[in-house]
Amino acid sequence: MPLIHFVPVQNRENPETGIYMCPVYKVLSRNGTLSTTGHSTNYVLDLELPSSELESKWIKAGVACFLSLKY
Repeated sequence: MPLIHFVPVQNRENPETGIYMCPVYKVLSRNGTLSTTGHSTNYVLDLELPSSELESKWIKAGVACFLSLKY
């Protein structure tokens, strides 16, 4: 992925189609301990990636982004 610059927008409506909500993890292993929020401690956020394909295609392929390439 290229460098991503986040720009906060108040009251933004989330798009319902044409995107893949790509999970972002801290490290490649994708595992961590389950926190009180119900998410892994390795999980960071979801990126809205534009896609003409159904989201299920990317989920089945296991597509994700990582912040670090070392364990």
